[in-house]
Order: sequence, then structure tokens, then C-alpha cells
Amino acid sequence: MEKECLFSGKKVQVGVDSGYDNYIMAIESSCDETACAIVKNGREVIANVVASQIKTHEKFGGVIPEIAAREHMDAINIVIDEAFEQSGLKPEDITAFAGTVGPGLVGCLLVGLNAAKALALVHDKPFIGVNHLNAHLCANYIDTDIKPPFMALLISGGHTQIIDVESYSKQTILGETIDDAVGEAYDKVARLIGLPYPGGPKLDKLAQTGDPNAYELPISRVDGYNFSFSGLKTAVLRLVKKLKSENGNDTLTETQINDICASFQECVSKTLAKKLKKALQEKRYKQVVIAGGVAANSEIRKKIFEFEKDGYKVNAPIMRYCTDNASMVASCAYFNTNTFDDVDVEVFSRA
Repeated sequence: MEKECLFSGKKVQVGVDSGYDNYIMAIESSCDETACAIVKNGREVIANVVASQIKTHEKFGGVIPEIAAREHMDAINIVIDEAFEQSGLKPEDITAFAGTVGPGLVGCLLVGLNAAKALALVHDKPFIGVNHLNAHLCANYIDTDIKPPFMALLISGGHTQIIDVESYSKQTILGETIDDAVGEAYDKVARLIGLPYPGGPKLDKLAQTGDPNAYELPISRVDGYNFSFSGLKTAVLRLVKKLKSENGNDTLTETQINDICASFQECVSKTLAKKLKKALQEKRYKQVVIAGGVAANSEIRKKIFEFEKDGYKVNAPIMRYCTDNASMVASCAYFNTNTFDDVDVEVFSRA
């Protein structure tokens, strides 16, 4: 696809049909990770740098947007310099610069997006704005030869979607959550049972030692491919209150905590797998991918990879490309998956 250099206006072919090796540098700063990466031809990671803010926000029990934005400001030049150092490349070697436009925290997005625009302008290269959700899907292209069409399950802190990926540029959302996303539900349940932030990974770890059939939790009945997890969260709240009352000391035992985690995780993973399988059968696709931060969850990965027994080809990004990173943004820019070329594009908080 033809892109325009920001300073000179020179036209440059970027992407699959360019006919030469593309090196795209991307910046991701939508939440609490300041990341910069350089990716060759959308699939080969040359440099991948991530500065995490987890320890900063841990004491608050969640991400504080103003603090996150300030930390991005402190880290942005450092991660850019480190990416160039890791790769051995210079700015003139870069084909295009990319940055996340949204969804995400507005103040955080502005730091990374403006840095990407500035790099493109100073070095007279094309700028490519990227949708964060599309980037998560493109994490599946890294170190693989996967090509559309396929069915995708996108599961993150803010989104739960089943997406029909017909081509690199054509995607249709078949269903999504009508309330809490999977990641939100995990974090809220983790808080209910006293787990510290970030609660999702900790809940997953405890679930592996619990009994998934210890407590019967409700599976929501939502039409089509949509999801609802607010009822499940409320059921866990009632269960926690009941158990604490029975214990007589307003606490849960270690066994109860592990069993709650396992039962909750079993309910969520079964719900996701059931609807995803239905979408695959309806579209008659034989490829399926999962993406997003919650794609790192052990039980969800296990249930989706069990589809292989029925003849489906399943892919999930390796763990470091499931959570927020800039390699997936660079990949998305290369494949031109619903991207923005206008240098004046504004960040947005919601999809």
C-alpha cells in the first residue's frame, strides 16, 4: 500500500505487496506499558522493548491514568533508544513509524502517538496509526506463517470479542461482551477474594490447584455470539459472602480461595470455548486464533487448543506478545489492518 512521507510527501510502498524488506518501528503506550519495537515484514521481531509500570500501580490496586502518562513521558526516549540499539538499525533504515491511536487511556496514548509522529516527521518517513485491538490480533502473525481467513477470540482487560477475519483488511465482529470484559471480570473476582493487583494472573495460578467443580456457578444465556460476565461476578460475590458467614470470621480458607478461582475459571473458559466453536462451525473455518492479554490464561488456552482434536488449526501468541507490546503494533502497520494514515489523527479511548 502506498504511504506518504511526512516532510517531503514522497510516496513509499509499505506492506505485503511492497516487493522489498520493510522495517517498521512502532510505539505502544495505551495503558501501563511503554513499548517500542522494530519488526521486519510484519513477522520477524528485530527489537522488542517493554517498560512495565506494574510495580508503580500495584499499591493503588489498579492503573492511575495521570501517573501512567507521566511514567510514559519518562520512559519513551529510553525505549526508543534501546530498540535502535538492539536492532543495530538507524532511523534511515526504517520504512515507516507506527503508533497506537486507541482504544486506551487518552493521556497515555498521546505520549506514544506523538513520539511516533515526531520520528516520522524528523526522519521523513510515513506515519501509520494503529488500532490497539487489531494489533492484538496481528500478534498471531509474529514468528508464524498464518494467513486469513480465520476466526479470532480477542480477550483483554477491556474487550471480549469473536471476530471473523476474512482478510488482512476485512474483519467483522460477530459478538462481544454486553457488560464486563473477561479481564475485568477476572480482576473484580480477584479483588473479591483478596488477591492483589494485577489479580488475573494470580487467580489463574491459584485455580490450577483448586477443584473446578467445587462450586456451581451460572453460565449466562446471551443470544448469538455475545457474552455477559456481570452475573457470574455477582454469583461469586454471593458465594464469598456465604462462605465467610459460614466460617464465622469474615475470611476464606486457602482451599476455598483455590476452589473459587478454579470454579470461576472453568465457567469462563467453557463459555468462551462454546461460543467460539459455534462460530467456527457456522463459518466452516479450520483456523482459529486467540489474542489479547487474557490469551495468556492457562485454562482458556488449554480449552481452545483442545479444538485441535477436532481438526482445527489453533494459534496463540507466545506470552510476551499476548500482553501489550509494540511488536504487534508494527505487525499491524505492515499488514495495513484498518490503519490510519492521517498525521492529524486523534487518539480515542473506546472502540
